[in-house]
Amino acid sequence: MSRALRDAGCEVIYSGLHQTPEQIVETAIQEDVDGIGLSVLSGAHMTLFPRVVELLRERDADDIAVFGGGIIPDEDLPRLQAAGLEMIFTPGTPLSDITDWVDQRFSQTD
Repeated sequence: MSRALRDAGCEVIYSGLHQTPEQIVETAIQEDVDGIGLSVLSGAHMTLFPRVVELLRERDADDIAVFGGGIIPDEDLPRLQAAGLEMIFTPGTPLSDITDWVDQRFSQTD
């Protein structure tokens, strides 16, 4: 995903696998990012995704948009959106749909 976003002209900071929500938020604040894209294939999306949003709020950085993807059951989508995720991409979403959404969402912040 990070390569597709880079190829689409986005500046991407890839922090690697196995980052805690605390590490993700700290990096995002230090790098002054507009958005955080998360991907979870382990099934921990209901814990990790909302925790990132919560930590951003605690750090007064809730202007950083959070979006995610991975193997996420349809029944979890409304709860994740209610937790503050702006967009969720599920398996099979064309990369062009994701890059188009990112381009449209973050061109508003320029």
